[in-house]
Amino acid sequence: MKPLVSIIMGSTSDWPVMQKAAKFLNDMEIPFEVNALSAHRTPEKVEAYASKAYENGIKVIIAGAGGAAHLPGVMAAFTPLPIIGVPCRSSISIDGWDSILSILQMPPGIPVATVGLDASLNASILAAQIIGSGNEEVMKKVIAYKSSLKEKIIKANQDLSEFKFDFRVS
Repeated sequence: MKPLVSIIMGSTSDWPVMQKAAKFLNDMEIPFEVNALSAHRTPEKVEAYASKAYENGIKVIIAGAGGAAHLPGVMAAFTPLPIIGVPCRSSISIDGWDSILSILQMPPGIPVATVGLDASLNASILAAQIIGSGNEEVMKKVIAYKSSLKEKIIKANQDLSEFKFDFRVS
């Protein structure tokens, strides 16, 4: 089995955030790989990895990084693949804003799709949607997942209706 999605992070301190992406992809039965690559400490490894990702069969790269958060942008510079950036809160972060802006504000020609702070689950859902656009089996799983979200809200409203108050009108 070859990976279709690559989950990468600037350091293993981002792993608690990125695990949510791994769990979702695993639940969806989409093959993935996980690597730590640093745009600052191992730039040559980042270039080598990104340059070969397409040839190696990867379809989407999810890149999480905190602080200056250059990893998603550097990856995007070396590959034609879609990159989904996950800004991660870190011990050196300015409440996450430095990571968000570093990933979000890419120059023209080097796009990085950016999800919210610590939102690797959304990154993995987006990766599944991208893969699903050309893979009927994956798309069916995405549709089922999204339908389950609707069912959760319907159930939540049923549960809320059980709370009785004298002046509640809904």
